[in-house]
Amino acid sequence: MSQSGKASIKKGKPSYFMSILGVTLVLFLLGIIGWLVINANKLGDYFKENVEVRAYLRGDLNPKDSLALMNYITAKPYVKSIQYVSKDQGKKQYMQEESEDWSKVLTENPLPNAIYFRIKKQFVNLDTLTNIKKDLEAQTYVSDVKYPEALIGKLNKNIRIVSAILLAIVIIISLVVIFLIDNTIRLAMFSNRFLIKTMQMVGATRGFIARPLNIRAIINGAISGVIASSILYIIIVILEGSVSWLKTIHDTGLLFLLFLVLIVLGIGITLFSTHRSVVKYLKMRLDDLY
Repeated sequence: MSQSGKASIKKGKPSYFMSILGVTLVLFLLGIIGWLVINANKLGDYFKENVEVRAYLRGDLNPKDSLALMNYITAKPYVKSIQYVSKDQGKKQYMQEESEDWSKVLTENPLPNAIYFRIKKQFVNLDTLTNIKKDLEAQTYVSDVKYPEALIGKLNKNIRIVSAILLAIVIIISLVVIFLIDNTIRLAMFSNRFLIKTMQMVGATRGFIARPLNIRAIINGAISGVIASSILYIIIVILEGSVSWLKTIHDTGLLFLLFLVLIVLGIGITLFSTHRSVVKYLKMRLDDLY
């Protein structure tokens, strides 16, 4: 009889290891998707902020006029960075990009002096750039303004498509994550249903029964979130070490926020599922537990 009682108590203890493992794996999957979303947005911003506008100048301006034009452009809210490029610097840059030397064909440098500047990401759209071009071309010392118009059109379109796809994936994965975590906790609590009912039958209140299980759920959810975040961080470090451009879009603040969301989500869903299971088994009749 004594052995039977011990076996019953041992059998009634919930399998915390399996529930932690299950929740960790699911949170890790959600973390991967979250990291991809962050990188997609940061990569889009990176490309946008590397869009260069070139304002070509008329003739050889004196330093005073060039400085005045530079100050005029610099004062604009859309400018991220700016530089003055002389015709000699323009020639060197052209030769680096095109790998061609026209010195044997042309005796003079045909390139004009220019001002190159990059646009802040929120201003990178065709309408804004068209207005910028009109404004600069109205200036006395500017002969022409060039920017990669076709690239910007495709860039914004592709970013919208990718963002919509990732948003749909995040919504679907989030629903799946909530469902899987809920099922994992319910299965873990199923093995504990007789212990919950026994405590109720000897006079324990609902709060007394639920409190230790809820505290355990909070601890387990936090452990799962921390483990999932740690594994994700290790993988991110490895990937950034292997793929150099990933470092350029690294955002510590957003990654910290992602890890915090994983931990809070692990705690929240685990606590909700545990408490719901406890209430469910307290309301059931003893015969229905079998």
